[in-house]
Amino acid sequence: MTTMHTTFDLFADTEPEQPARAEQIGEQSWLLRGFALPDLEPLLPALDSLLAQAPLRHMMTPGGFSMSVATSSCGALGWITDRSGYRYSPVDPLSGQPWPDMPEVFRELAQRAASQSGFIGFTPDSCLINRYVPGAKMSLHQDKDESAYTAPIVSLSLGLPAMFLFGGFARSDKTQRIALLHGDVVVWGGVDRLRFHGVLPIKPGRHPRLGEQRLNLTFRTAG
Repeated sequence: MTTMHTTFDLFADTEPEQPARAEQIGEQSWLLRGFALPDLEPLLPALDSLLAQAPLRHMMTPGGFSMSVATSSCGALGWITDRSGYRYSPVDPLSGQPWPDMPEVFRELAQRAASQSGFIGFTPDSCLINRYVPGAKMSLHQDKDESAYTAPIVSLSLGLPAMFLFGGFARSDKTQRIALLHGDVVVWGGVDRLRFHGVLPIKPGRHPRLGEQRLNLTFRTAG
């Protein structure tokens, strides 16, 4: 597989217009450039509304460390972590209430992205929302807390650019470095479902609409 190269300036305060296009990054993995841009007018207010119901928070890992990324969720199940481990829960531990319903604009976008990538019939029941500020990162990991691995992962990037690491099936495998911009969607599943992936520390900058942050929405079938 050829490693992708990009000419995007990750330190720019603004970003180039992205013509929508699909780039294959694995046997069953796709980068959909600019895929979500037409959906942002209804999507961003829906995101604001659900974060008012389930605010972002820094969860603790099983090892006792506070995550540099702030998280929230929507849908029937939300991903949580604490001293007891990583898992999904129908209840927001911050409020003791069910997570907010997944907005239809979220669900429809995720299903379209999955379908375009060859995964027909994707039915996400969980959307993990991660907020990265400059310096925040995500170490290489596999998404394996779900009850089954038959459904793909659909990951939407908003705000500041990020350098996404997309690796193999062992943590030590070589990774591709893929610049993700506002509105990009990455989809991986099938034979690629358990690939390691992560995010390098976010560089300082200001997105013209979302300010000094990157928001990542990851859709999964968790239950």
